[in-house]
Amino acid sequence: MILVFGKNGQVATELLRQANIFALGRDEADLSNPASCVEKILLHRPSIVINAAAYTSVDKAEKEEDLAMLINGEAPGAMARGCAELNIPFLHISTDYVFNGNGLEPWQIDSPAAPLNAYGRSKLLGEKEVMSAGANSAILRTSWIFSSHGTNFVNTMLRLANSNEVINIVNDQIGGPTPADKIAEALLKMAYAMQQGQKGGIYHYSGSPYTNWSEFASEIFHQSGKKISVHGIPTSDYNTLAKRPLNSRLDCTKITQDFEIETPDWKAGLVRMLNNLEINM
Repeated sequence: MILVFGKNGQVATELLRQANIFALGRDEADLSNPASCVEKILLHRPSIVINAAAYTSVDKAEKEEDLAMLINGEAPGAMARGCAELNIPFLHISTDYVFNGNGLEPWQIDSPAAPLNAYGRSKLLGEKEVMSAGANSAILRTSWIFSSHGTNFVNTMLRLANSNEVINIVNDQIGGPTPADKIAEALLKMAYAMQQGQKGGIYHYSGSPYTNWSEFASEIFHQSGKKISVHGIPTSDYNTLAKRPLNSRLDCTKITQDFEIETPDWKAGLVRMLNNLEINM
């Protein structure tokens, strides 16, 4: 049995679609109480655990850093320790926000982590706690997740298109939009390989080719048939509580080498997402 923490999030929803898993929602597993997460693992005694739950409000985390640290940092560490006790694989989702966004080159697995905001610091703590827990663990750093459900950039753009003809979008943050269905697919492939004895580690997985938010928005409107004019602006003109990294490029070589998982084409993922939205309308 695969036990997944998270039930309604983007990746958790895709995991439920793709595999026979047992998912725990917020009402069943309180990540602000890490000890209770261990209890759930020991109670259900799964063969694999995937943590797809997190504190994801980047700006709000600036005011609730202690809570973010508990949910994104200490809870995953506790889960990993529970998995170590049962000698089962543990997989955890992390983020490009553990890096400071300097430079133009893709971030390597071993590039120095230096988060710019509270959310990034909480996710980095989670990585450290997981990797020191003693389980066979894998951390999947990803970026700019989107899907047909939940809160994400694509759904926000589609909503704004209903009431705007011109939209200002940041054009100097560079990264890889990543379809949630492909993240779920990658996690499952890794999990099954680890169950057979393959070792985990830290991996990068994000969509290709690299783009910026403004170009991403233009492609969303193009594919959805929305006649919206996108005006690119610098990050300095878009004030947010939390500072965002400018360079979110991730080098994904290792996941291909170790698990034969290729980086996903985000434009193809966008086609699938929009088709799914039409089917469910």
